[in-house]
Amino acid sequence: MTKIVNHWIGGKTAEGASGSYGPVTDPATGAVTTKVAFASVEEVDAAVAAAKEAYLTWGQSSLAQRTSILFKFRALLDANRDAIAELITAEHGKVHSDALGEVARGLEIVDLACGINVQLKGELSTQVASRVDVSSIRQPLGVVAGITPFNFPAMVPMWMFPMAIACGNTFVLKPSEKDPSASIKIAELLAEAGLPDGVFNVVHGDKVAVDRLLEHPDVKAVSFVGSTPIARYIHTTAAANHKRVQALGGAKNHMLVLPDADLDAAADAAVSAAYGSAGERCMAISAVVAVGSIGDELVEKIRERAEKIKIGPGNDPTSEMGPLITAVHRDKVASYVAGAAAEGCEVVLDGTGYTVDGYEDGHWIGISLLDKVPTSAKAYQDEIFGPVLCVLRAETYEDGVALINSSPFGNGTAIFTRDGGAARRFQLEIEAGMVGVNVPIPVPVGYHSFGGWKDSLFGDHHIYGNDGTHFYTRGKVVTTRWPDPADAPSGVDLGFPRNH
Repeated sequence: MTKIVNHWIGGKTAEGASGSYGPVTDPATGAVTTKVAFASVEEVDAAVAAAKEAYLTWGQSSLAQRTSILFKFRALLDANRDAIAELITAEHGKVHSDALGEVARGLEIVDLACGINVQLKGELSTQVASRVDVSSIRQPLGVVAGITPFNFPAMVPMWMFPMAIACGNTFVLKPSEKDPSASIKIAELLAEAGLPDGVFNVVHGDKVAVDRLLEHPDVKAVSFVGSTPIARYIHTTAAANHKRVQALGGAKNHMLVLPDADLDAAADAAVSAAYGSAGERCMAISAVVAVGSIGDELVEKIRERAEKIKIGPGNDPTSEMGPLITAVHRDKVASYVAGAAAEGCEVVLDGTGYTVDGYEDGHWIGISLLDKVPTSAKAYQDEIFGPVLCVLRAETYEDGVALINSSPFGNGTAIFTRDGGAARRFQLEIEAGMVGVNVPIPVPVGYHSFGGWKDSLFGDHHIYGNDGTHFYTRGKVVTTRWPDPADAPSGVDLGFPRNH
C-alpha cells in the first residue's frame, strides 16, 4: 500500500482535502513509494489561521518557556537522527552518512535557538537628558513562513523555524514535495517536546500553496532557499504584498587554486566539494579555476580520485554517492555533459551512461569532469546541481579573481594556497558572501550567518546567526521620563530626603 504524507496543522495530522496528490519516488529504484497531499488555498489558510491563533499566547510567552521546549526538542532530535536520516535517504537518495551530516548541521541552529536569550538582549542608555532613559528592544513579527528545497529536507527548515519560534513567532513550513516525510517527523518531535498546538505547521503542495503564503495578509515574513529564478519571484511577490523576505538563490561556486597550493589537498577538496551529495548542494564547488601551469596535473589528480567514488543506493553502507532526486533532474544534468564537447569543453569523465546492477530504473548518473571549459559554455553558466565539475584555466591570480567576479552568482567561493598574503587579498577582493581559505565548502557555523551576494540572495538578511534573529524580530525604541520622587506634590511623603 502506498504511503500518504498529509499536512500538519494545529498540532496534529490534517488529511489532504484538495484531492490533489504528488508522487514521491525512491531515487535508487525509480519506484513511487509515497503520495503527498497538495494543499488547496483553504488548507493553507487553515494553517495560517492556526498559527495566528497560537501567536496570541506564544508571542507573549517567556523566553524560559520557549527555550525549555527547544532544549527538549534538541534531545529528541538527537535521539532520532538515524530515523530522520533514513527518511531523507529513502526520498532524496543521498547516502546515510550525508543524511546524518545534514541533521547534525541542523542541530547547530537548534543549539543557537536554545540560547536565544543572549541574542534578544536589548540596549539601555540612561540619563540621555534630565531623567530620560532610552531602551531598544526586539519583538516577534507574528506568523512567518518558510519555503524549502529538496536537497536538504531537514537542515534547511532547521535554518529557519528554530530561530523563528525562539524569537516568539509561529511558523508555517512548505517543504519540497519531492521529499516531504522528514518535515512531518520533525513536527511530531516538536509536539512531543511540548510545543503548543499551532506554533509549527506544515503544508505540502505546489505553486498554489506557495502563492497563497506569499499573498496571505497574516503572513508577516517569508524565508526561502532554492534556485535563483524562484528566489527572485519569491522576493518580488512577497515584497509586493508588504512582507519581509529573505530569498536565497542559486550558485556557481568557484575554487581558485594557485600554483603554490598543495595539489593533493586541493584535489581531495575539489572531489568532495563537487561530488558530495551527488552535487545537489547550493554550496557545491562546481567550477575549479587553475592558475598558471598547474592545470593538467590538478585535473589528473581530480580524475584519479573521482574514478574511485563508489556510487550506489543510499542505504548501502559502502556507497559514497547516491542517485539524483528524480529522473527528470538526472536527464537535465546529463544534457550539460552531452553538449559540453560541442561548446569547446574537454570531456575528461562522462558519467551519463552510469547504471547500478539490480537498480537499473534508479535515477543514476556517474561522475563527470570537464576541462578547459570556456565561460560561454552552458555547463559553466548554469547551476547544474549535479555531479559535474568544470575546470577553467587562468594565467594569473588577477585573471582568476576577475573571472570569478564576473559571474552573476556570489554564494560561496574558496582559494587554495600557502600564501597568506594572497589569501588575505582574495577574501577582500572576491565578490561572494561566503569565502573559504583552504576550505572548499565554507558553510558558516550556526552563530555566523549564511548567505551570498548578487543573484544568490534577494533581500537584506542572510539566514540564521545574528541576521536570523534580526530577520525574525523587529526593533522598538522606548524613551522614558519619570518624575523624581522628591518632586512629588506637597503633602505626599515617599520617604526620600529632600536633598536627594
